[in-house]
Amino acid sequence: MTAYIPSLTLPGQVFAQPAASILLPVVLGTGVGFSVRPTETQKTYLAIKQPPLRPPPQVFGPMWTTLYALMGYSAYRAWTTGMASMDPKIIDLTKKGATLYTVQLGLNLIWMPLFFGLKRPIEATVDITLLTGVTGYLTYLWAQVDPIAGWALAPYLGWLTFATYLSAGTGYLNNWNIADKEREASPSSKSSKTKYVDEAPEEKSS
Repeated sequence: MTAYIPSLTLPGQVFAQPAASILLPVVLGTGVGFSVRPTETQKTYLAIKQPPLRPPPQVFGPMWTTLYALMGYSAYRAWTTGMASMDPKIIDLTKKGATLYTVQLGLNLIWMPLFFGLKRPIEATVDITLLTGVTGYLTYLWAQVDPIAGWALAPYLGWLTFATYLSAGTGYLNNWNIADKEREASPSSKSSKTKYVDEAPEEKSS
């Protein structure tokens, strides 16, 4: 079980206002995305070795915008429904979920700086694994408060599970080090301005 910790929880006023609840994760997620320089992030994404089923980079922007909006809507639904309940158990679940929601949002926002900014795939994979676990428990709690709130988190939880696979798979395929996997020379089919991973071992000069 978790506990409601006011100091680790967003203000109730944020959850109570649909626009604020929905826009907050969208704005914060977009801000973090731009803070790590999208062009450099895309270059790194295309350069490193990745496991099967990796999506094209242009998928992530629309996908995360949608998931952040659903996340915020779930928070609004759960908070307004739960805090209006006459059942102390439902109110307790609502508040505990609000703390978990705030924690998972923080874990979410630090993944990109860890992976693409600092190029620390081990720490990033630990982070997203914790994030997936926290979100899974949050979904379980808020589904008891309001089924729609739980279902609104379902796509997010599913994507996090897939993203955990991508993060761990990428780390493994690159020996948990993506800081030195790029080279200036690129395949002829790709832009010469982008650094790409050297998939084949370089020949040593004699």
